[in-house]
Formats: sequence, structure tokens, C-alpha cells
Amino acid sequence: MKKKVTIQDIADALGISRNTVSKAINNSEGLADATRERILQKAMEMGYKQFSYVSTLANLASPVPDAEPAAGFAGEIALLTSAFLTQSHFASTMLDKFQREISQLGYTMNTHRVTEKNLRDKTLPASFSRERVSAILCIEMFDRDYDLMICDLGLPVLFVDGPAKINGGSIPADQLYMDNTTGITRFVNDMLAAGHRRIGFIGNYLHCQSFYERYSAFRMAMILGGAPVEERYCIRYNHQDEIAECLDAVGDLPDVFICANDFVAGDVIRALFSIGKNVPEDVRILGFDDSAESRISRPPLSTVHIHTQIMAFSAMHLLISRIREPSLDYRVVHTETDLIYRDSTTFD
Repeated sequence: MKKKVTIQDIADALGISRNTVSKAINNSEGLADATRERILQKAMEMGYKQFSYVSTLANLASPVPDAEPAAGFAGEIALLTSAFLTQSHFASTMLDKFQREISQLGYTMNTHRVTEKNLRDKTLPASFSRERVSAILCIEMFDRDYDLMICDLGLPVLFVDGPAKINGGSIPADQLYMDNTTGITRFVNDMLAAGHRRIGFIGNYLHCQSFYERYSAFRMAMILGGAPVEERYCIRYNHQDEIAECLDAVGDLPDVFICANDFVAGDVIRALFSIGKNVPEDVRILGFDDSAESRISRPPLSTVHIHTQIMAFSAMHLLISRIREPSLDYRVVHTETDLIYRDSTTFD
């Protein structure tokens, strides 16, 4: 069987760092054009798999087999979301790239905000036109009953994240996630190896499937690492104002808190400071998403980086292939993530 080409393989072939290759692959800032071109050319020569459907590079194949740029309007991809997707949200960068890719195939993307009333009444936004829509992309849509209603519309649907599969029930649609397990597992193992055995988790793991997977990865890594999971260190909260009170009620704090995402981590750091605790001196903190805020927080936040460009390409590939082959089995795809250590965690 042919060995899968990885980012590390490309880095080794060029004699450069894995991080530099990752920046080029994911179109991140901070690289000279000549360096980026050299990396991308080497990746193509080596057969790096993510390029099998990257259409933005001139001499690569179309994003979907046999796809040709459309001469006119092909249809609307309707983005349904129940949240305001700010620039800090990981999906913001992903959607910019996704929209550029589908536009080359003649599709437009329109955003339709799903209100609390829509969720309650199981109605579609007034701006949604069934006649124009070719497929639906759902982001921050975690109400299972509403999601099932969307799936019953008879249109191709892709969920980027989705409702937590607490009882093992999945939604009948394609689903795209970031890898929520590998980085957390490695982090727990690193902390245990450094002697930090009291580790907790903060965040509502019932909020969505990604939070649930991160929480499950934490618990599994603790169990397999031979460390007890202390339930008082597993804190579910819904509002920022509750965190300081929850932390105060814990009593002696753990060595480490893993947070459901960077925004939870930011709330936790502020709450710790408010009760006279410092990070990382008193408690070490890990976030998830590698948001812009994670880099400028005090201290800079250890986190798990999401490759939003690869998520965008994957989302486009899943939706367009579903439009063309509606009978395909439902697919659940996880894209690569990377653990990033910064000053909010230290090794003694």
C-alpha cells in the first residue's frame, strides 16, 4: 500500500519546519511568495492528498472529479446558522475560502439567520427560497429536532459540527468536524508525564458534538493514562458570570483545566484572576480553536489549531459531490488539527 504523504514528509524533503509547510498548505500569512510556491510545488510532486481537490492552484485538478467552471448561475448554497459568526469564530475564515471555491463552479452562498422563533416553531427563515437552493450548509445548528426538519427538506445538507450524539444517534446528513481527539489526548499524556495528574474540563459538553468529542477524549486519555477523573473538576457552565462562583466552589483547584474552546478558556483565565489565582502558576489552561484572541491573551493561550482552509475544501467537496450523487452514503469527515503550546501551560 502506498504510504500517505504527510506535512512532515514535505518538511523533511525540503529541510524546513513542519509549521512552515502547514502555513503554505493552509494559505496562512507570514510566508514569502517564493517560499510558498516552492512548498506547494513539492507537495504536488509528492502527491500530498489534500491537493486532490484544490482548484485555486493553476495546475491542479478541479475540486470535484469532472467538474468544470460554470458559465452561469448554478444555484444557491444556503448557509443556515443560529449564531452571529464573528471574525473570531473559526468558521469565518473557512467560509471565505469556501465561498471563493464554490463561486468558480457557478454557485452563490447566501446566509440565512435562524432565529429563536424559527427554532421554536420549526420554520425556515423568511429569506430562504426553496426554489433557488441547491444545497444547505449548517453552522452552529445544534437543535437536533430542527436539524432533522432540515434533513427532511429533500436537499443536500452538510453540517459543520452538529448536535451532541449523547445517545449515539446521528443526523441523516453529511457531517464535517475538526479532529477533536488527537490534540487533547496528546496534551493529557504530556501533562501526566510531567506529573500533573489533577486535570479537569470546563465547558458544556452537551452544547455540540465537538465539545462532546473533546470532553470524551479528555476522559478516555485520563483513564488510559491511569489517572482518576475527579468529577468536581469537570465543570459545565452556561454563562460567564457563573465561572468564578463554580471555581470558588471547587475548593482546591486542579493542576490543569482543559477548556471546550478558546472563548471558554478566556472566561476561565479572567475568572481565576478575579479570585486571586494566576495562570500558569496556579492552574495551567488549554483552549481549542487557535483563535486570534488566543495569541494576544495574557498569558498567550495553549490551544489546538484548526486548519480552516482544509475544512473549506472538504466542505465544498462534500456538498458538490452530494449535489451530483444524492444516493451516496452519509459521510462523517474529520480534518487535521495541531496542538500548540504557549505560556498558559508550562512543564516543571
